[in-house]
Amino acid sequence: MWFGTRPLDDADDLVGATLAHSIQIAPRRKLRKGHVLTPESLVAIGEAGIGEITVAIPEAGDMTEDAAAGHIADVFALEGFRREDVGTGRVNFHAAADGVLVVAPGRIDALNTVDPAITLATLPNHSPVREGQMIATVKIIPFAVDGALVEKAAAEVTAPDTIRVHPFRRGLKVAMIQTRVKGTKSSMLDKTWRITNARLESMHAVMTDESRTDHAVAPLAEEIAAQIAENDIVLVFGASAVTDPRDVVPKAIEQAGGAILHVGMPVDPGNLLVLGEIGGKPVIGAPGCARSPKENGFDWVMRRLCAGIAVKGDDIVSMGVGGLLTEIPIRPHPRERQAPESDK
Repeated sequence: MWFGTRPLDDADDLVGATLAHSIQIAPRRKLRKGHVLTPESLVAIGEAGIGEITVAIPEAGDMTEDAAAGHIADVFALEGFRREDVGTGRVNFHAAADGVLVVAPGRIDALNTVDPAITLATLPNHSPVREGQMIATVKIIPFAVDGALVEKAAAEVTAPDTIRVHPFRRGLKVAMIQTRVKGTKSSMLDKTWRITNARLESMHAVMTDESRTDHAVAPLAEEIAAQIAENDIVLVFGASAVTDPRDVVPKAIEQAGGAILHVGMPVDPGNLLVLGEIGGKPVIGAPGCARSPKENGFDWVMRRLCAGIAVKGDDIVSMGVGGLLTEIPIRPHPRERQAPESDK
């Protein structure tokens, strides 16, 4: 593409060129950036006393900005989206359902490396999305770009699952178990149930049962075994935080016939989550921060599970970058060092 300033004396050569900057040609008339020049508009520019204009002129082999953006959008192997061609070299994509966005970062980076003229932006990987929310946009920066570069960029994103919205699975059955110790307040357990039920509803899951048992391995294992037989996921909210793989919650999961995949996570709040499974069904030991409606590591795991995305130990390990979330002030052990009682 040729780009630069041309005198209006070259009017015959400027027909079909694209105006690079908006210009005022009359008190109430403006030719906007991106206007494709016609003989009539060139006459109007000359009558306004303007002697030269900045234009972009496509060269052999170029694709216009809209054609280039549309071509890249055409080759996407996308699932769970709605496409919107908005002009000015841009195509937007919107989620077709509530769910979790999963992208292939390496492919996105590869497209963006082809040439600065060609760009693709997405929401962060594994973002929760709502129906209608914009999830990605293709934008061509100049008015035209070499077609060979467009083809090269498009080739980077043709593989399946480059960008995909995994919709939440409607009707997923989830059971909740809460353990008690001496002094545990029923009001706190009731509040945890309400918050968890609302959290699950936002992910289109169904709370089928909520039970309460002593904070001990044997009774908890018995309850986990009973609930996993009738549900897709079991959540365990322990009265005492898990501090070791041999603690009550992980041991109860094992005694119920399950396996522990990971204890702890590099997401804060959410460090004390336990990831287990029984017969391929997830059993989650929820961290104490999950009693709050504020976002925490528990949300990161549950969103994926409710969208049908498997979560293993390696997935937990990879959550550290971006895993420092907003503090929950009511936590019993907040991040900041607390002053001794005598200093308060």
